[in-house]
Amino acid sequence: MVYHDEIIVLADGRTLREAIEEDPAGFLGPGHADAYGASPALLVKLLHAGERLPVHCHPDRDFARRHLDCPWGKTEAWVITAIQVPEAVVHLGFREAIDPRRLDELVEGQRTEALLASLNTLPVAPGDAVLVPAGVPHAIGEGVLLVELQEPTDFSVLLEWDGFAIDGRRDGHLGLGFDLALGCVDRSGWGRAELERLRGQARHAGRPGVERLLPAEADPFFRAERLRPDPAATLEAAFSILVVTGGSGRLETRGGTLDLARGDTVLVPFAAGPGELRGRLEAVRCLPPAPEAAVAGRPAPPAGAGPGGAP
Repeated sequence: MVYHDEIIVLADGRTLREAIEEDPAGFLGPGHADAYGASPALLVKLLHAGERLPVHCHPDRDFARRHLDCPWGKTEAWVITAIQVPEAVVHLGFREAIDPRRLDELVEGQRTEALLASLNTLPVAPGDAVLVPAGVPHAIGEGVLLVELQEPTDFSVLLEWDGFAIDGRRDGHLGLGFDLALGCVDRSGWGRAELERLRGQARHAGRPGVERLLPAEADPFFRAERLRPDPAATLEAAFSILVVTGGSGRLETRGGTLDLARGDTVLVPFAAGPGELRGRLEAVRCLPPAPEAAVAGRPAPPAGAGPGGAP
């Protein structure tokens, strides 16, 4: 496949969006298609923070339904793959609960030092995985390279923009105005125990060479696995995005064999069937929510809607 202006074009000339819409069960799996239609229900990004990113947050599904006419919010997760500074950090959640007036003052006055100081600072290292619930204010520190899993939207509310190349007063409130947009911010205090709950504890996934990376709270939104062949990592049939973070090897499925090396990113359709990853490599496997994790009131894209956020 080739890329044109961030649109993935397949060898037959169709865009990935068009191909999924024509065969959602083949790409996404029958259970997923029954639950979510032609939406992959997942957005995957590779993010390199060349500078500290501004403090911001994302609305949850309830806020998005009520104010943005969208069934998806933007819970996300970070899988740290590399760091380029001696002490890499991320900033996540208010250290103490903050009242609406104080938050308004910090944002309106762009009191950025006080805003950043009000957040928890977490050291991170390669291999760490962190769940970031919708609404929780956060910022990624300088020199962090990560794989980011998200719900399939790009909704962001900026709390900080001074010193960054963005017009936050114009573009930072989703067109809602800050009086309403700041209503999506989680203003509660996040203590160490709550933050540790968001850190994934790698655990065996019940298949050779596969570890689950994220806490169970992530399951209604997405799943992430670390693949370390020994001598093989076993993959069940599923729509997924593989990001090779080190080494080289090959992916073997009934659809064929594909050589892989560090930096490769591969979309694996459900129709490829079960497979194995072999070689001296490590990869992050990003998956949408399992159909059985869908709960009452789950996002259901409108009839005929395309796969919003298709990787």
